[in-house]
Amino acid sequence: MPASNREKAIKTTNQAIIHDKLWLKILIGLALGIAIGFWLSPLAGGGFTEAQAAKYGEWIGLPGVIFLGLLQMVVVPLIICSIITGIADSGSMDFVKRIGGRAILYFVGTTCIAITIGMLLTNWLQPGANVDPALIENAMGGANTAPEPVQTLENLTIPQRIANMIPTNFTKAQFEKDMLQIVIGSILVGLAMLGLSKSSVAPLINLCKSGQIVTMRIIGWAMQIAPYAVFGLMAQIVIQLGFEAITSVGLYVVCVLGGLLAMGIAYLLIASIFGGTSPLTFLRGIREAQIIAFSTSSSAATMPVSIAVAEEKLKIRPEIARFTIPLGATINMDGTALYQAVAAIFLTQVFNVDLSLNEMVLLLITTVGASIGTPAMPGVGIVVLATILMGIGVPPEGIALILGVDRLLDMCRTTINVTGDLTATTVMQKWIK
Repeated sequence: MPASNREKAIKTTNQAIIHDKLWLKILIGLALGIAIGFWLSPLAGGGFTEAQAAKYGEWIGLPGVIFLGLLQMVVVPLIICSIITGIADSGSMDFVKRIGGRAILYFVGTTCIAITIGMLLTNWLQPGANVDPALIENAMGGANTAPEPVQTLENLTIPQRIANMIPTNFTKAQFEKDMLQIVIGSILVGLAMLGLSKSSVAPLINLCKSGQIVTMRIIGWAMQIAPYAVFGLMAQIVIQLGFEAITSVGLYVVCVLGGLLAMGIAYLLIASIFGGTSPLTFLRGIREAQIIAFSTSSSAATMPVSIAVAEEKLKIRPEIARFTIPLGATINMDGTALYQAVAAIFLTQVFNVDLSLNEMVLLLITTVGASIGTPAMPGVGIVVLATILMGIGVPPEGIALILGVDRLLDMCRTTINVTGDLTATTVMQKWIK
């Protein structure tokens, strides 16, 4: 039977991905990458010039580039095939309505919690109150390094937002990395198949099941080089970062990391109270996905591993995991939302912009909207932040102050984004009988 063969193939790949020793190999690669990166970094005084460090870093990072390329190559077909087969296998429109409605309400609720944590922590610690004026002047002088604001959800009308959700062209959506359109289009196809006879949709279902087998096999190949990829990616990042970028805005970094840690603890409580899973069991089950998320800075690239650990380690039903995780990777960006709130308030403190309570509430609503639809790819959060800043009277050029540490914080907030997706699957498993 095709379904039996498919499940057998996917289970084999999943077991390879979450092999007991893989997470340990990845952690070793992570530590070695940090050490080699600091040794090669010209900012650390290791004797290497900037040109030499860049040359060595490019070669060291090559396995990481190949690894990310393989994952990004298959992530869109995997999303499409997983959602369509997940809905088709459920056999019930009622199931889709229940899980879809509850998942979206859950995602919006946790995003509001994340933003509130970030805002409270930043207003308490006041990281922008004592920033060196010379640092501000230097940053504004290099304002051309800040990203150009692009048209995102904040500067679209409501009808435009609704219209943009419909994938009029799947190829264009893939080219522009518009994961929200891809997910919605896949859901629409899956729902349409529920209303048709099994014989008429059987060829498409078999095609999607075969697509899952092929994409998961390629992911299995990618995971074989994951420890070397993590080593190379970390070395390359540390070579570029050094110590100076972190120490110059150290309290801001503490605020972001403290907020992300608090949100991580909140997830453990949610998984325990609403999902019926002990915190230690949950953490052991998701560690592979967290490590990959930290290394790649991409929820989309981590999605195949998230689905694997959800089904094999957390024992989530496939129809729930393959629907909730792709949806979560598109609209559940709690770590990114928290970071954007902290960064926005930090910069209001730096530029002496006072926000009233109403403006704080407006910032919360705007950030929720910004996080929904943010592409699940590295570095996009900093671009979306530019448009948020324009709405509260902060010069977008101020982003130059925090660009130096953004790569490190991107890795950390992506880890929280992925943790949130896996927490959601645990809760949905308990809620959807």
